[in-house]
Amino acid sequence: MEKEFKISFEAISNYESLDTTEKKLFDAAKKIRENAYAEYSHFHVGCAILLENGEIITGSNQENAAYPSGLCAERTTIFWAAANFPNVKMKKLFVIGAPKEAVSSTPIPPCGACRQSILEYEAKQIEGIEIYFASLDGEIFKTKSIRDLLPFSFDASFL
Repeated sequence: MEKEFKISFEAISNYESLDTTEKKLFDAAKKIRENAYAEYSHFHVGCAILLENGEIITGSNQENAAYPSGLCAERTTIFWAAANFPNVKMKKLFVIGAPKEAVSSTPIPPCGACRQSILEYEAKQIEGIEIYFASLDGEIFKTKSIRDLLPFSFDASFL
């Protein structure tokens, strides 16, 4: 029997439709995106995470000529946040990606490896992390949990 998934997400029409906190995260992700080291893909990504204590942590993608040695913006940011604030919950994660010199309006979601890493921290804190993903212009997509983007998720409960 064939079954279907239904995912829930909100499409926010543009930057002006964000609330004050969401605008801060968008602006932080957009600014840190400029620090991306993307010499090979030329695809720059910035990430901002709002912690429960009000701190905003940012990071960008960092590439390497040995491709597997690089790291996406989401994992750069989430790992730094977890290392420096190990017991503080992550409330919101905002990611913005686009080619360095291009204007794109297609929202850029986290890759599979980043989704798995975000899932680990959701499981650890026993609470969803709101995920926002966008490009530099246009619609912004929002989910209440990474599980909306990773429906058949693998976590410690399987071990």
